Amino acid sequence: MTAAPTDNFQICLSTLRETDRDRYLACLLSPEDKRGALAALYAFHAEIARVRDVTEQPLAGEIRLQWWRDLLEGDAKGEASANPVAAALMDTIERYSLPRTVLLAMIEARVFDLYDDPMPDRHALEGYAGETASALIQLAGLVLDAPSAMASSEIAGHAGVAQAIAGFLLLMPLHQRRGQLYLPQDILTATGLDRDRFLAGGQSDNIGHAIEAFAGLGLDHLEKARNAGQIPAPVLPAFLPAAIVEPVLRRAVKLKAGVLTAGLQQAQWRRQLRMARTLVLKKI
Repeated sequence: MTAAPTDNFQICLSTLRETDRDRYLACLLSPEDKRGALAALYAFHAEIARVRDVTEQPLAGEIRLQWWRDLLEGDAKGEASANPVAAALMDTIERYSLPRTVLLAMIEARVFDLYDDPMPDRHALEGYAGETASALIQLAGLVLDAPSAMASSEIAGHAGVAQAIAGFLLLMPLHQRRGQLYLPQDILTATGLDRDRFLAGGQSDNIGHAIEAFAGLGLDHLEKARNAGQIPAPVLPAFLPAAIVEPVLRRAVKLKAGVLTAGLQQAQWRRQLRMARTLVLKKI
């Protein structure tokens, strides 16, 4: 028996509760009639973001990502209705006329996660973040209010880069253990490192300078987002997950190489309070 659309959206919310608690809360702080669609987008993002974590080989990850590509292009093997997240995503795309090309680019960007290739430079990093974190803010904005989303595209672009960098810093200990690094090569070079030397550890001063510069790049994009104008009220909920990144970035600047051994994330209640405050102050 096929699940009803409302059931699929509830499943997406439940999935987020386990896989992405901050975006789950952002859904709850959004208008009630938009929560299901936002949950579908965020659950889809969570699915493709964790592909490396649930597969043992890159090829298996490529196959998982290809299924999502096929779904969006209409060539998926097996009905989308059998997958509640897929079914909810397709309903959301149709209801809000979301651009499939943006979702396909998001999937393509996630192929990078499956391998241990170095991030070439800051431009490559910003491109990756633009097609993942920034694009997700934009898509959520289109669900909330399309004209306002178009008006806030520059803010979303910079906020997404800041959010992505904060996420990489939070996951840096895990990434180091499995030989993965998102810190751009040009920052590594400027601090006397390369990918292998960073991952090997030992040069704590150099590593600390590299992490400080990386976090500083995130703070720079956050400042650019704030200077790009006022976020229109209708799409403010789309920016809530980006509203909690500043403490992570500032703590990384302070800890430097300590990021690899100490936690950066604030307590859940502090993140919730920061999101709620963002809705009141109307700025990230």
